[in-house]
Amino acid sequence: MTGFVAWALLLLVVMESVRTYFVLTGKVAANAFTPDNAGLSPFMQRLARAHANCVEGLPIFGGLLTIALMTSKTGITDPLAIWFLGARIVQSLIHLASTSPVAVSLRFTAFAVQMAIGVYWSWKLMI
Repeated sequence: MTGFVAWALLLLVVMESVRTYFVLTGKVAANAFTPDNAGLSPFMQRLARAHANCVEGLPIFGGLLTIALMTSKTGITDPLAIWFLGARIVQSLIHLASTSPVAVSLRFTAFAVQMAIGVYWSWKLMI
């Protein structure tokens, strides 16, 4: 859980550092940014989307990890947690690198790994 939140925070820090640079250099007015970084470089738009992907997934996957903690069933989540985090980081890095068809397919594969782990956790936590 800490790794997931830290990764989302790192993406946010990178995005806000670049935005701060743009403001300080006069390239963009402080009040001109949109949540999706429209009007900025394609990389900045992908960065906003990669961060949003993390934030969107946090309630679902973070919720499962929280349930495991609250029910003392971390033995279910612990073995796959590093794989889940790795797949999340791979998904984000691919998202930042490219939107080519191959990259999108690889990014979806990394997301599918996370979904499969989440479904497995959900099932095991319910039984």
